[in-house]
Amino acid sequence: PSQVSFTLELEFSCSVLLDRAEVTLEATSDSTEATPEDNLVHLSIPIRYEPDLFLSSDTNLHRYEVHPLGTFAPGPEFTTTVKVQNLGCYPVQNVTLHVALPALGHGRAPILSVTRVLAEDNATCTLRPPPEGTRVVPVPPEDLLRVDR
Repeated sequence: PSQVSFTLELEFSCSVLLDRAEVTLEATSDSTEATPEDNLVHLSIPIRYEPDLFLSSDTNLHRYEVHPLGTFAPGPEFTTTVKVQNLGCYPVQNVTLHVALPALGHGRAPILSVTRVLAEDNATCTLRPPPEGTRVVPVPPEDLLRVDR
């Protein structure tokens, strides 16, 4: 008996989204065969589309000064915009983005407080405390002294 292996590569269109690919393969021959019933196979393959997500962020302040303990005064508003874009042609649903903010300094002193969260387009944003049991690690003083230029 002869055996042939091959790879079938399918390319799908962005304009027609399918849930499954149906493929029928049939082997034929000019000779007489004793078991022709095993020459036909029908495959039904589920299709999963790979997302092409792009995450970007921008801020109104690229330098923020944290004063020594005991001299705290509210600073200017620090606005960060986070954008999630679908660069692919297939729709993406139920995307969840978790953002952790470094809000504690040495001695667990607060260095950041969120005043409002705004959502645009078809997004929903909620501000939640860390789940029970999550270890919140304060930012050490040496990290607060570093200046990135």
